[in-house]
Amino acid sequence: MAKKKTKKQNEKKISNEKKPAAKTAKKSVKAVNVISDLARLARLMRSAEHEIGLNPAQWEALRFLSRCNENSNSPIALTRYLGATKGTISQTVIALVNKGLVNKTNREGERRSVVLTLTDEGREFLKADPWKRVEQAFRKTGTKKQRKTAATLSALLDQELEVRRTNGASAWPSSEFFGKVKKA
Repeated sequence: MAKKKTKKQNEKKISNEKKPAAKTAKKSVKAVNVISDLARLARLMRSAEHEIGLNPAQWEALRFLSRCNENSNSPIALTRYLGATKGTISQTVIALVNKGLVNKTNREGERRSVVLTLTDEGREFLKADPWKRVEQAFRKTGTKKQRKTAATLSALLDQELEVRRTNGASAWPSSEFFGKVKKA
């Protein structure tokens, strides 16, 4: 003879059935998908840069000159930072000077040293930088995500710079260009 379940036992069984399963593990992230998304974002942004009238190297030069310290505002520093050839940087600088976005002058007291500075028009042009949209979206992600993302991207960049140095390519860390200049 089957035992009749009491009302309490039935309620307990029902409440156990309604309980959600233990918290599921966080969704795993596939590195290949993250890197693919990063590459796609970069391609989309390069396309947007062209739409505004400059090529990606010209945009990078403007961004660099807007942030670099006073010892790094030269064609050679720009070459090192971008890991580009002297010829590429020379053509980039010529185009930016011709567009009125950059001034090219001799460094005071040094006959062969060149100084690159943004013009007022160059600073104004940077306000339309397509990457500003990404920067604004990044700011909305919250401090914790920003720190994690910054640390991850920094580690990836450092690793790639090390590979380039090992292979004899130009690879200077960002701190060489953007850090404060110590006065003698």
